[in-house]
Amino acid sequence: MGTSWSALLVLPRGMDVGALRRGIEEVLADIVAQMSPWEPDSHLSRFNRGGAGTWFQLPERMLKVLSAALEWAERTGGAYDPTIGASVNLWGFGPVRPNHTVPDAHAVATARARTDWSRVKIEGGRALQTGGVQLDLCAIAKGFAADEVATFLLRAGVTNFLVEIGGELRGEGVKPDGSPWWVEFEAPRAALALPVIIPETLIALSGASVATSGDEQRCFENGGRRYGHTLDPRTGAPLDHDLISVTVVDPSCMTADVLATALLVLGPKMGPDFASAHRLAARFVAFDGRYLAETLSPALKAMLD
Repeated sequence: MGTSWSALLVLPRGMDVGALRRGIEEVLADIVAQMSPWEPDSHLSRFNRGGAGTWFQLPERMLKVLSAALEWAERTGGAYDPTIGASVNLWGFGPVRPNHTVPDAHAVATARARTDWSRVKIEGGRALQTGGVQLDLCAIAKGFAADEVATFLLRAGVTNFLVEIGGELRGEGVKPDGSPWWVEFEAPRAALALPVIIPETLIALSGASVATSGDEQRCFENGGRRYGHTLDPRTGAPLDHDLISVTVVDPSCMTADVLATALLVLGPKMGPDFASAHRLAARFVAFDGRYLAETLSPALKAMLD
């Protein structure tokens, strides 16, 4: 999945740490084998290469993630769309080797025309490739992986842990001293170069998850402009607004992951409006080139009080 993972565990005496590590690695390897666009033999890659009219039997985990992805695509009006793969590859943020050039308008429009979540049909555990659809589940699979690792650990009898995959976190129980798993919301890099400091936000993760989406880790500059890896499925191009970071807290890390991306795409006005209307716990950080502004949704304010 192109990232790292870690797990902090509080173990009963005598529990086999090596067996737990191997179990976690097996869970993650299975998710990669099903949903990684970088693995040519993954189920996702085979679907993307499939001809029009081909039905693909989906393994259980991919079926669950794709079903959730399509549901959130509909609920967000396409601000999140799991069929954005062609645009991701065009801009050099997928498995295709990046060249850090800006594609022309025709190429952007052509890739954008292949992005339409409603073209993916699921029936009886199978998905229909209607022709040219390119799935990309990277904005939801990391969070799902954290949930799956948590499920594995709970079934193994581990009830106190903090799992992290690519910056997305899922916590259960408490630390050895009985204190909660306190985590601090990620500060955008833009904040480091400014005299204005965003207030530190800490949250206890016990039966909860937190995920952050932003455009500071993967980007390129061309012609004096910065292009981030988060694309708007509705335009097929990188985001072009002041919102630079969104953090979501939710019991499900998969839900937090996909919503952080969707709210980031929705932008500095529609994002907070959507979070308020759906009672989502979310933090928004906007940067206009001079000033930072933080907005907390009502649900997150209530959670922090």
